[in-house]
Amino acid sequence: MIQPLVTIITPSYNSKRFILETIDSVRNQTYQNFELIIVDDCSKDDSWEYIQKCTSNDSRIRIFKLEKNSGAAMARNYGIEQAKGKYLAFLDSDDLWYPNKLEKQVNFMEINNYYFSFTNYEMMDEQGNLLNRKVICPPSINYHQLLRNTTIGCLTVMLNIEKLGPIQMPNLQPEDTALWLKILRNNETAYCLQETLAKYRVVGNSASSNKLKVAKKMWIVYRKSEGISTFKTSWYFTRYAINAVKKHYL
Repeated sequence: MIQPLVTIITPSYNSKRFILETIDSVRNQTYQNFELIIVDDCSKDDSWEYIQKCTSNDSRIRIFKLEKNSGAAMARNYGIEQAKGKYLAFLDSDDLWYPNKLEKQVNFMEINNYYFSFTNYEMMDEQGNLLNRKVICPPSINYHQLLRNTTIGCLTVMLNIEKLGPIQMPNLQPEDTALWLKILRNNETAYCLQETLAKYRVVGNSASSNKLKVAKKMWIVYRKSEGISTFKTSWYFTRYAINAVKKHYL
């Protein structure tokens, strides 16, 4: 069977501390028909030079540098424009995949003819130690279910862009969730491969502050991007907040 090409998009900003481990988690995949596109968002450290050095002998890895600092959404969108694969996957510069992630997810999508899939994942600390916190996802999720949930981890998503057509992440944080909603709004369904195939790194000392900022931005997604009334936004937001607390703290 011909293996379809998977394009992996990795935005990078001051990522030297973790990015080689991330790159190696892609290189070590049991599924080898991939291209990894790394887009540096004008890092202030020497990440760009470090990435060049680490990837110079691997033709499957293409690296680009934005002309000005534009944020993760624009970095991802630039990478998406360069993509050649049937499938599109996302992996941030500090997160990791288990070696069989691509193989299992491509098979899952090919066998079932799915457009949009995601997987379970677990959380680790800055040093890579597992935190005994897993995000276990439902078998499927639609637009209205996602409005009140935070279950789709960007590092687990795979999209069939031959079927979905051109996509771009909205320049509106959280840009990944805004894109998933845009896709699912058209009566699509996202399906979960219910295995833990990725590790999300929890970085920083102000997690509660960051979560509050994300919550505020999610309210804006409801109101501006999705055009939902204040009353319905309040209903969805309350359930979103409860599920976010469950995911991160329970």
